[in-house]
This record gives sequence, structure tokens and C-alpha cells, in this order.
Amino acid sequence: MKLKLLNETEKTIREERLAEEGDRIVVAVSGGPDSMALLHILFLLKETLRFELVAAHANHGFRPAESEREAEAVERLAARFGIPYAYAELDMPAYIAKTGQNPQEASRDRRYAFLRETAERYGAAKIALAHHADDQAETVLMRIIRGTGPSGLAGIPIKRSEKNVELIRPFLRIYKKELVRHCEQFGLPYCSDSSNAKRDYFRNRIRLDAMPFLQSYNEHFPEALNRLAETIRAEDEWMEAETRRAFSELAEVGQLGGGSACGIDRQRFARLPLALQRRLIKLILSYVFAETEMFDFTRIEAARKAILQEGKPHAALDLHGRVQLIREYDRILFVEALPKPGAYVYEIAGDCGRLELEEAKMSLEWTVIPAFAADTTLGRGDRYTACFDMAKLEMPLSVRSRMPGDRMEPYGLKGSKKVKDMFIDEKIPVSIRETIPHLVDARGRILWIPGLRQSRHAFVSEQTERLFVIKVQIRSSEGVN
Repeated sequence: MKLKLLNETEKTIREERLAEEGDRIVVAVSGGPDSMALLHILFLLKETLRFELVAAHANHGFRPAESEREAEAVERLAARFGIPYAYAELDMPAYIAKTGQNPQEASRDRRYAFLRETAERYGAAKIALAHHADDQAETVLMRIIRGTGPSGLAGIPIKRSEKNVELIRPFLRIYKKELVRHCEQFGLPYCSDSSNAKRDYFRNRIRLDAMPFLQSYNEHFPEALNRLAETIRAEDEWMEAETRRAFSELAEVGQLGGGSACGIDRQRFARLPLALQRRLIKLILSYVFAETEMFDFTRIEAARKAILQEGKPHAALDLHGRVQLIREYDRILFVEALPKPGAYVYEIAGDCGRLELEEAKMSLEWTVIPAFAADTTLGRGDRYTACFDMAKLEMPLSVRSRMPGDRMEPYGLKGSKKVKDMFIDEKIPVSIRETIPHLVDARGRILWIPGLRQSRHAFVSEQTERLFVIKVQIRSSEGVN
């Protein structure tokens, strides 16, 4: 019985090639039962599999008394096994107060930075993490609730390269109850994190509330989620390989105007299956702009439809201000939109807020209000206030400066018009055109240019229930006149 966890972990390491002879592995040890069991199991396997270990512990400083006990427990266990020990005090409360970052995200970023620094210091190429099967099931459920595609359903990867190190998770197919049982059987000390019982965090609510509720319908629900992740992972890997094959056959990567560019043939793209079209666009975007998180389903679908749209041989689509899609007959180009001096882009977040636009000498304020509570004259005749039907807006919204090729679909006009021509018509001085803010939606469509025009998208009607109201205040004579 005592050897079950050892055998299962060794089998996973060999099957997934998580470690090889001669490896040096940094083990992230928090002091909980999961990571203490991981340190012990890897210690038992180090001679058989011929690798070396370093134990690393980060003290976040959120729970001073508990944190001190955790650090002491990890240090003692590492000394008992004769394993080098690396320690860092991160003082996250002070860091978060200074930066205003999300506590969970900031803690993860700094913890992983410490682990990478430890790996570099000890010459280790791998970092072992104690994520287990319950973590995997919770992650898949969280992503389903938030909305995800097939890649998201694959859950936490069992191994992944990140900044010159490989993250490995030997326990990803093992449930926590087995890890706790292992600690008790071998007398391994471990600490309980009191914050895990708080419902402040989304994951905790999933673990404490959602998962038990869903298990009342299927007691093996976590196992079902893990089977789903395993199945999707294999299929996702195959689809990724097919996407890269299509990329090598269709795409041409180069430079245009000093920025990255990628071209494809529209007719050949149109013959690909729908799923492959979407994946290929996402893969291309990772080449022209390294961070792909901003390119969600809405933006990818907007790009796909712009490529395939019949009867429109020329088109330009702004993908959130970072990349432009340009269509000239059957030639499609994804081009990195290089910012001009003074260019800017800011995301509009929340139901109300204020943004100081130093570049334009303006401030923007926005709020969401019930339609019945709004003045019926709101926004009428005021070119510095705009109202939209909240239900029709494609979020998130952004405010950015002008970009080459910008077009707008003004309310009351058929089709689109070049923003450049609109500026000329309104006799807007050339000296301020680059700083005037453009409100754009998630598809990159221009919704409003203060002082100029509002588009027809998400326009308010009698059926509107909630209004998104945005205003600008010009702080000097340098704004739109």
C-alpha cells in the first residue's frame, strides 16, 4: 500500500518523460501535504532515476505565524533528506499595497520568478510543482464557467516550457486524499493553509461549494473532468500539429514597415475546416504579436469573417490596436501595428470609471445606468458625450489613438468612411489628429470619436434597457474643437 503512490509517480515520470538521468530539479514546496509528499516521493526516486533535487520555499507573508511554521517545516524536511534548501521572503502585502496588483496574480508571478531564479542559481532545468488531480478538475470547471475553447478544456499541462525552464507536475493524475494519506503513513509533517477555507477566491468557492454540489449528481464528477482533460489534451495536441502543418504550407512570415507581418492566400484559407481556420489565425497572431491572450474568440472570429466575406475585396480590421488585418483581393496580411510617437491604447474596465488621457489633454468618464433613469436629452447635440446600448456592446472596450487605415461606420450613413477623410471634412488641425481618442470595441470597430461622430454600432433604441454613457472633458485648447 505504501508503495502505490511511489509506483504511480514513477510510471507517470517515465511515460511523460518528466525527468531524465542527470537532471537537477527544483521542487516547489509550500509546506502543505501535496508538496511535502512530492518532495518525499522525488527523494525516494532520485537514486533510481538518477536526478538531483533542490527544495525551494517562498514565504508570501500573508499569514505571519502560519508562514513561519511552514518555512520551518520545509527546511527541516529538506535537511532530513539532505537536499539543498532555497528560501525567499516576498512580503506580498507590502508589494500589493505599493503596486495595486491582484493579490493572487502578483503572488504567483513573484513565486514563479523566485523558482526560476533558484533554478538558474543551482543550474536546474526543471521545476517540479505539486498540482494534483483535484486541482486539475477544479481548473477545468473554472474554465467552463468562465468560457473556454478546447485548449482550455485540456486543463493544466503535465509539463510546459517557460522561460528556459520546464515546469513538471508528477502528481497531476493523483488525488489529494492519496497525498494526505501518504504523509500520514510516512509521518511527514505538513501544514494547513487557513486561507483555503475562505470564500474570497474563485477557486476556493469552486472547491468548497460548486464541486460538492455537482458531485451530488455524479459522485465521480472530478474523475469525469479529469478524463475530459486527458481526452482533450490528446486531441488538442493533434490539432495543434495540424495547425502548424497548415501554417508551414500557407503562411509567409516577414517584415513590413519595420514590424512583423504574416501573409496567407485567401482561397487556400477558405478551403480549410472551420476549426483549423480559427486555430491558424490564433497561431499567426502569436507570430506578429507574441502575447495571444488578448486575441479571444470574438476577435479571432472577426478576423476570420473579414477574410471570408464575399463582395468586399478590400478591407482593414484593427485587432485591438496591436495587429491589423489587411485584405487586398485574395492576399491577406496580418501586420504588426507599430505605434507612432505619442500613440496610446487603454482598456475601459468596469461599469464606471475615469481615465486621464494626458496624450490628448482630456479626461474620460463612463458609467452604466438604467435607461429609464436617464435624461431623454442625454447625448443629444453634445459631441463630447456618447450613449450606447450596453447589451449590444462587444466588450472589452478600449480607447486608443489614431491608426493608419482607420475607418468608421457613422450613424446615419451607409457603409464606412475613412477617419482621415472625416478629419479633413471637419477641418480638424493636423497637429492634433494623432492624439484624438477613438473608442473601439472588442472587434476593433470604432464606436465614437469625441467631437466628431458616433458609429451605428450599439446605438440606443426604444428597447434599450441599460445605457453605457461616456463623456470627455477637454483640459486645454489642444483638444478637438
